[in-house]
Amino acid sequence: MSGPLYVPVLPTKPHAAGAFRGLWPDVRAAIRPLWNLPPLPGVTPETLATVVGKYVDPVSAVSRHGGWIDAPFGEDAQIAALAEALAVYCEFGRLRPVTGPERTGAQQAAAVETARRSLRGLAVRVRVMGEWDGRLGEDVRGLLAGTGPEVPVDLLLDMDAVLDDRPDAGKEALRALDALMPLTVWRSAALLGGAFPRVTADMVEEGWCEGSRADWRMWHEVRATDRAYAPLLGYGDYGIQPPGALAQAPAPGRKGGPPWGVLRYTTDSSYVLVRTATRGPDKIAANRAAARRITELPEFRGAGAGQGEEWLSDCANGPLSVSEGSGGPAEWLRAGNLQHMTYVVRSLPGG
Repeated sequence: MSGPLYVPVLPTKPHAAGAFRGLWPDVRAAIRPLWNLPPLPGVTPETLATVVGKYVDPVSAVSRHGGWIDAPFGEDAQIAALAEALAVYCEFGRLRPVTGPERTGAQQAAAVETARRSLRGLAVRVRVMGEWDGRLGEDVRGLLAGTGPEVPVDLLLDMDAVLDDRPDAGKEALRALDALMPLTVWRSAALLGGAFPRVTADMVEEGWCEGSRADWRMWHEVRATDRAYAPLLGYGDYGIQPPGALAQAPAPGRKGGPPWGVLRYTTDSSYVLVRTATRGPDKIAANRAAARRITELPEFRGAGAGQGEEWLSDCANGPLSVSEGSGGPAEWLRAGNLQHMTYVVRSLPGG
């Protein structure tokens, strides 16, 4: 069993595609993203292919080393059209289809058929929101029975949000893996979890806050066991956004939003969040000060560590008279993902 060093769970949105495209080539080569389509409420099957293309064309173009494409929020009436639209990127691109035990029979069958046609294999994404439910293992067994030995399968054990309020996440992940790993010869297996918290105004009322890397601890806890599969288990996370961000439906033309945002930085043991401003007369000064707060951290890795750090350094040292380079919400997300993904790959064995 072998697989990618790192599996980030990313939205099919411009900031994520831009960040992945901007990574240094050796970092990008170690990553296989799990791209997620957002919910598409009200989109008819007749127009789905066009809408899917808008989201998936850019991420397919940057996924030259492979990855997966998932539509976890697809409505029942959209399943057939979604499968047909996504199959193009699996058969003629380098992405692989995804299914899971909680999906409908129609979605599972369509994903398996796409995997057979594309010859690239299939990912089984098993979500564990709290305690492990043994019935999921039986459901995965049934799914695999209909897949056939000719289709290579990857296991993506998705623990969803793994914050400090889930101290037993490592134990639950082990229970799940102990049940799932014997079911077949998995081509690869990765443990995914989201630990960047959902940011509220209260959290950054003092200007900044820190959150612990509970998902990182969970992965190390599992890897430290004596299970035969432990040394081969890949690491995955949700980048710098919480899992719930994937479920936000598109809102074209939406205006407004809060007067603040955040810069995010990843250290060995924590996630640092620093408040920024989206408007107001002091916006430029506030945003450069926020970047400076990060660059002055003892854990800051320096402008040469990656494109994310380079952007933060440029922002911190930019002129107060010019707004260019002080960023906005999309740029802050892009810079955050750049520094985070680069640091994760460098932190992993073999990275």
